[in-house]
Amino acid sequence: MSLNNVFDIAGMGMSAQSIRLNTTASNLANAQSADSNTSQVYRARHPVFETMRTDMLNNNDMSMTSITDDAAVGVRVSGIVESDAPLVRKYEPNHLKADKDGYVYYPNVNVVEEMADMISASRSFQINVEVMNSAKTMMQRVLTLGQ
Repeated sequence: MSLNNVFDIAGMGMSAQSIRLNTTASNLANAQSADSNTSQVYRARHPVFETMRTDMLNNNDMSMTSITDDAAVGVRVSGIVESDAPLVRKYEPNHLKADKDGYVYYPNVNVVEEMADMISASRSFQINVEVMNSAKTMMQRVLTLGQ
């Protein structure tokens, strides 16, 4: 692997963690939204990561059928899925969104879990930035070797 690949790999990691941060922010923003209809209640979303391999990058093949024993060289988000955890049902007869029985349905967002995900994604993003900075410093030092 050349030093130039480090920038590609760190960039893919930063992109994936950015999407993870965006979905976490969306989950936290909608954590207290309520509705009387269970089909319209917000459901927590989570990105699904997929390892990219050397052969997938070189051939621009985005299917996992061409995996060989090559080392992993990056990550991408293959999709975003909705959580299938049960919705939170609360008895609040005075709520504007209460159904005929007085129940209100809240999203299946666990705020503590989302905060932990946010910290983890933020730290992973920062680590990829540090990798890029280290690679840049190494390349600059290589350029000064001939002087």
